[in-house]
Amino acid sequence: MAGLGAAAGGGGLCWIPNHQHHQQNQDQGGGQVRRTRQFWKKFFSDPSHWWDNRTDKRNPTFPDFEHRSTAEKALWTDNRFNPPWANTRLTIMVQVQEQRRSGFSTPETFGKIVGVELLWHKFFSDPSQWWDNRFIKKSPKYPDFEYKSTHEGLWLEGWLNPPWVKVKLVTMALNEIQSDGGLRSRVPNFVGCGGNVSKLCQEGRLNEAVHMVELMAQQNFRAPINTYVCLLKECTKRKALAEGKRVHALMVQTGLDSNIFLGSTLIKMYAKCGNVLDAREVFDSMPEHNVFLWTTIISAYVNHGQAEEAFNLFHKMQQTGIPPNNVTYVVLLKACASIAALEQGKQLHSDIIRNGFESDVVVGSTLVDMYAKCRQIEDARKVFNNMRTRNLVSWNAIIAGYSRHGLGKEALDLYEEMKEGVQPDIVTYVVILKACASIAALEQGKQLHLDIIRRGFESDVIVGNTLVDMYAKGRCIQDARRVFDNLQERDVVSWSAIIAGYAELGHGKEALDLYEQMRQEGVRPNNVTYVVLLKACASIAALEKGKQLHLDIIGSGFELDVIVGSTLVDMYAKCGRIQDARQVFNNMHGRDVVSWNVMIAGYAQQGLGKEALTLLEQMQREGIKPDKVTYLSVLSACSHSGLVNEGCHLFESMCKDPGVTPTMDHYACMVDLLGRAGFLPDAEDLISKMPIEPNAVVWMTLLSAARNHSHVEIGRHAFDCVLKLEPENAAAHVLLSNIYAAAGQRREVAKIRKAMNDTGMKKMPGCSWTEVGNQVDTSDVGNTTHPQSKEIGSELATLVGTIEEGRLYA
Repeated sequence: MAGLGAAAGGGGLCWIPNHQHHQQNQDQGGGQVRRTRQFWKKFFSDPSHWWDNRTDKRNPTFPDFEHRSTAEKALWTDNRFNPPWANTRLTIMVQVQEQRRSGFSTPETFGKIVGVELLWHKFFSDPSQWWDNRFIKKSPKYPDFEYKSTHEGLWLEGWLNPPWVKVKLVTMALNEIQSDGGLRSRVPNFVGCGGNVSKLCQEGRLNEAVHMVELMAQQNFRAPINTYVCLLKECTKRKALAEGKRVHALMVQTGLDSNIFLGSTLIKMYAKCGNVLDAREVFDSMPEHNVFLWTTIISAYVNHGQAEEAFNLFHKMQQTGIPPNNVTYVVLLKACASIAALEQGKQLHSDIIRNGFESDVVVGSTLVDMYAKCRQIEDARKVFNNMRTRNLVSWNAIIAGYSRHGLGKEALDLYEEMKEGVQPDIVTYVVILKACASIAALEQGKQLHLDIIRRGFESDVIVGNTLVDMYAKGRCIQDARRVFDNLQERDVVSWSAIIAGYAELGHGKEALDLYEQMRQEGVRPNNVTYVVLLKACASIAALEKGKQLHLDIIGSGFELDVIVGSTLVDMYAKCGRIQDARQVFNNMHGRDVVSWNVMIAGYAQQGLGKEALTLLEQMQREGIKPDKVTYLSVLSACSHSGLVNEGCHLFESMCKDPGVTPTMDHYACMVDLLGRAGFLPDAEDLISKMPIEPNAVVWMTLLSAARNHSHVEIGRHAFDCVLKLEPENAAAHVLLSNIYAAAGQRREVAKIRKAMNDTGMKKMPGCSWTEVGNQVDTSDVGNTTHPQSKEIGSELATLVGTIEEGRLYA
């Protein structure tokens, strides 16, 4: 480039008009234009590879610039096919070299200087296409001006800037101030805007915060990235989808939609707002994907219950060659746990070991949780034991695993071991209380309650709800009610827990009263609440209350819930309204095996054995496989209907079914089936051939059948077997006494009654419920505490008298 400076010193470029001889060597079409443009681009990319012939050439036919290695590449400054920018850029290049010749050490530096000068020319040609970041940037590394479409940057203090830039900027600012206030009117509004936006978000004024950033964009000011992060996080927190979409639009407008960090935050916002499709669209629109972006979109699908699509994305991620990190594995393991995908979980476990993440405490804790939720508690314990480091989350995961599997004792043992080095938190107390509830460990539960009070956790609503549930399942309903009444905050879970406690203990009236109180306090029931309330109605045959609940369920939109629907069928059946039960059953969407079992059990309770058998056949035709509960319900229906042959055939089929193993209840039901029909020796023979040791229920069933058929010998044998298992079983003594009385053996009757009196045995009194209007009254045998007990007694005496008179005149 030695000749370039000389040409500049001799008066600059010499503009020569087009000549005839040039035109003879050039094409007239667009091909020559494109080729000339390419040559100029190669020239400006590195001028050191070109000869500068302008000062030496003696004939206009010689080129001004000629490539050093390929003579075919030649350029003329006056060629009519030159692009319009070629001479402009060449002029700038010469001026820069002339002014700062001493600063050029390499062609690369020279190229940068030319590029910066061209950018400033582009800026001054149309400043509206540039973002003005001067008054909002927080670091010198951010450009003062940024081109909107290409994100090229310019710095006011850049050492490559030509000297005329600052002069022209001052002139431009003065013109703006004289015309409409210009920069002077705009700057004060947006200085420190990031802090203002953050403050507005903290005050809950999200809409105003978004509006401020929108105003900035209108004035060609682009807010910093952390301002957009603050806005998106606030939209995520509040699930404000509309404001989130406005922020997204601003990102597109300001050219930040391709920023990977912002893209990840935007995906989280859409996912949290329940719009996973828009989250996926953002992901697909990103120009590049790193592991964080992949993990974010995978997490979005997992959190929306779409584990299959999450794994599809994971496989695509692997195909692109991006290795997963520890967070990716944690998210995918949670997906496996949510759908009990054991095989996929094991595959991930192998990948984790291969990639060296098995020592990560978070990954290890999630592995423990995955195996536990896939009902592989031994594998969960193995992972837990092999963990080098265990934190509170690890302990909570393994304790919760044992608790969920009904292994309360093992969970309590782990809790005691944990306390030696790790302090429990609220999650620990919740899972260990559930363990106590699963095994009715009331004393340990009370001790935990004291620890909770000492730690100051009794005000936590989740801990309080779990305490209510623990006491209720431990049959201490008064303690459960005391905890419930002392809760500072009661949500729908609190109400459902205490209502369920009363319902499970047979206190249906109190459960329904609590429901009325719950409604008065403005708490809306959920599907769990309705299930326990319907069970309460079924337990006391409160039909009118059940019908009212049915209407409430329809009004709340829970009629499509399969569990609620199954419980409705059960309630109507137990209240004697089998037709209403069948109508609800027929209208159910997505009936599962529980729904079929409940309907079959309803027919069994009403003694409709043939209908139960017909429904079983329909169930099998629809592809629903019967389970042990199904067989038990149909056997019960056959027993109450006297369908001995059908019941025996069904029992044989069940024994041949590899998926079902007969339980004690099935054998008790078969004994009842044979005993009711009078086949007592066959029933006794079945008991003797049972593969498992019969319990007291089986022998009591045989004893009851012996009483019905006045069979003294079998009755005495069944009674002796019951006493070996339950020596103080009062009902067995009463049944044998009735057998002796029917056989006229008064001396034996006297012996049994004396034995009962000597040991203080009393038969459990009977209980009944009466529903009048919306009021349910409970009546116990011998109980005179009812406010209208005298009137009830008088009415009963009248009814008995009427019945006796009817017998006399019959």
